[in-house]
Amino acid sequence: MDVKLLRIDSRLVHGQVANNWAGSLGAEAILAVSDGAANDELRKTLMLQTGGGKVKVHVLGVEKAARVYKNPKYEALKAVIVVETPADVVRLLDLGIEVDEVNVGGMTFKQGTKALSQAVYISDDDAAAFQEIDKRGITQYIQQVPSTSRSDLMEALKSKGFIS
Repeated sequence: MDVKLLRIDSRLVHGQVANNWAGSLGAEAILAVSDGAANDELRKTLMLQTGGGKVKVHVLGVEKAARVYKNPKYEALKAVIVVETPADVVRLLDLGIEVDEVNVGGMTFKQGTKALSQAVYISDDDAAAFQEIDKRGITQYIQQVPSTSRSDLMEALKSKGFIS
């Protein structure tokens, strides 16, 4: 599989992902990878309706997404993979998905999270997962849409005191 973008976005599939990212990258498919969404028929149905046009949306659990990634049938598929959390990225990496970069687009506020940027709120567990991804030599950056500038995630974590 040709992964054009691996993105963390707690909303998974929405207009920014379907229209801006997938379109600008020439993706043929969006894989919304979430165990919770894959087992929630309402969320799944709503996300499947978001794609439209040339980009097909698939909602998969983490382990199934890794199997699809490794399947030779999808070797040439140009895909955007969207997960909800950095822990999901670590799981995908552990299951054999290979990427050079991770885009952090939006992580909504939840109890126990703190602002990292205008659109990214993280917990201590999220910070630990980001550090694990960094240890694997993968570049991580914050960028909402392709037309905005990107900022280095690890630098943001340091400057906001999440890591030393």
